[in-house]
Amino acid sequence: MQFIKPDTHIDFIGKRKFAFAGSLLLIAVSIVSLVLKGGPSYGIDFAGGTLIQVKFSKAMTPQGIKEALASANMGITSVQRFGEEKDHEYLIRAAGSSVALESLSSKIQQNLATAYPENKAEVRRVEMVGPKVGKDLREKALLAMFSAILFIVVYISGRFELKWMLSIVLASCLFVALFSLKGFGVSIPVLIVAAVLITLGLSFYLKLTFATGAIVALIHDVMITVGVFSLLDKEFTLPIIAALLTIIGYSLNDTIIVFDRIRENTRKYHRQPYEIVINRSINETLSRTLLTSMTTLVVVIALFVLGGGIIHDFAFALIIGIVVGTYSSVYVASPILLAWQQAMKTPKGRSKARRR
Repeated sequence: MQFIKPDTHIDFIGKRKFAFAGSLLLIAVSIVSLVLKGGPSYGIDFAGGTLIQVKFSKAMTPQGIKEALASANMGITSVQRFGEEKDHEYLIRAAGSSVALESLSSKIQQNLATAYPENKAEVRRVEMVGPKVGKDLREKALLAMFSAILFIVVYISGRFELKWMLSIVLASCLFVALFSLKGFGVSIPVLIVAAVLITLGLSFYLKLTFATGAIVALIHDVMITVGVFSLLDKEFTLPIIAALLTIIGYSLNDTIIVFDRIRENTRKYHRQPYEIVINRSINETLSRTLLTSMTTLVVVIALFVLGGGIIHDFAFALIIGIVVGTYSSVYVASPILLAWQQAMKTPKGRSKARRR
């Protein structure tokens, strides 16, 4: 199926400066939002506490639920609507989590029945996570995301540049740096940021061109998705981490398709400027990229609309990730290759000018 005509010649590379400016603005807004809010809004999976889902037969207000459960001494932090308005379901979050809360379901139901006898309440689920378990899960989630990016660096370097040994050296240096920093008691978030910066620095030093483009695109996608969640005050839970890992894989798939065509065209049109080769490659893979993204979006949007409250945030993260990931494959990963080549050629150009 030809969605885009074969003779299409859209100047993507010519608009790279506007794309970079837009991406930098979105990332800056994401970082500012995270800083102002003291980091992501962690859900019960990572922050610890108790989550209760309650369904009523009639409409209720969050304040009314709080007042009815005030005598339970649960330490309620928030009450919010869950799912569609017609379902009359609410999520109650409490700071406490202990063995004493095992009988919480019947206790909540009894308190609500006493306060609102005409409005039947049904406790649908109770989840408890201790603070230590939440912290461990948070650290493991961050390490999982970093490990995914690290192995992607190794794969991209070996796959496109046949630099398996250099990529293994890069991975070894990263592990040594990570364990050294961890020995000084550095927190996991700071550790991940340091590791990403070290990865980019080593990739540049070892001249792992394709790996650098892929890493920058993946960081771009994850940062913007996290920023959108921060701006909308959505919670980060284990399903959201799963969505971010899925986004990393999906974005990489798009990037690899474009990179593969760039590599082929570099050999085929080796006499043409690299800018034209990259632009030609993006246009040749544009139909495939858009068709893949659109068909995937149809499924994810269906999940978002029809999947219910439990899967709502997961589907929303995937929608953001697919859109941003498709954009980054064209406007971030590929232009990074051109910027890299120009940066590497600049010193040579200067040296020739001096000789003349």
